[in-house]
Amino acid sequence: MSIELKDVKFTYMKKTPFEKTALKNINLKIEEGEFLAITGHTGSGKSTLIQLIAGLIKPTQGQILIDEIDLNSREKKSAQSKIGIVFQYPESQLFEETVEKDISFGPKNLNLTKEEILKRVDESMELVGLSKDCKKKSPFEMSGGQKRKAAIAGVLAMRPKYLILDEPIAGLDPKSRDEIMNNIKKLHDEKNVTIILISHSMDDVAKFASRVLIMNGGEILTEGKPREIFSKEDILKAAGLSMPSAKKFLMTLKASGLNISTDAITIDEAEEILNQFGKNSS
Repeated sequence: MSIELKDVKFTYMKKTPFEKTALKNINLKIEEGEFLAITGHTGSGKSTLIQLIAGLIKPTQGQILIDEIDLNSREKKSAQSKIGIVFQYPESQLFEETVEKDISFGPKNLNLTKEEILKRVDESMELVGLSKDCKKKSPFEMSGGQKRKAAIAGVLAMRPKYLILDEPIAGLDPKSRDEIMNNIKKLHDEKNVTIILISHSMDDVAKFASRVLIMNGGEILTEGKPREIFSKEDILKAAGLSMPSAKKFLMTLKASGLNISTDAITIDEAEEILNQFGKNSS
């Protein structure tokens, strides 16, 4: 099972003076259980791509299949129900008087029993790291990180098979950012939820993704495993992207004259290289 895009193109405001092609000839397959990171500078087509996958807009041309169901077919609702999408700053979509009511809003529309709804609320809160004493709180009285978790929990309560996250940690403090990203990774590892992460953070892309896709000018510039992608400095520059901070730091040390490896793409890997370098130098 997978998400598949075949020769997909999307044009905004077609046949008007403001016509703009946002995506060109996209061919992409996202396998079940993947952790795919999609990155690229503003205007590269990332947001349009995820809106197409979620069925929020229709392609100008081409075909989008969710587990072999065409999003243009009569069965599209069953396909769309497998997709959960968390937009940037999802806390702006919170509206109920308590966290529990907000998270349960989606499941209620599925005509589930009260017991099943409460079960999903508890499970979703646990998955994002929200304590049970937050249930009766107003979401508007919580911290930014807690609001973000509550918004993500509302999507998870629908039990999507494929979860799309558009810059899920934008604007958060470092502690909240780490908590949310670690919980997303835990969700992927323990529940086998397919993650499609839109992010400008090369550190998060390097640490969490199993595959990286770089977009530029409405096209897929390159794709591959994180270590492979971050070895292509020229391609990253062409896309307006930088290296992960760990790799940049080691490259700076090497440029200063230290005979040190620059293979690391995560902070943990960089620490290991520095520790080894220290032992060999002593």
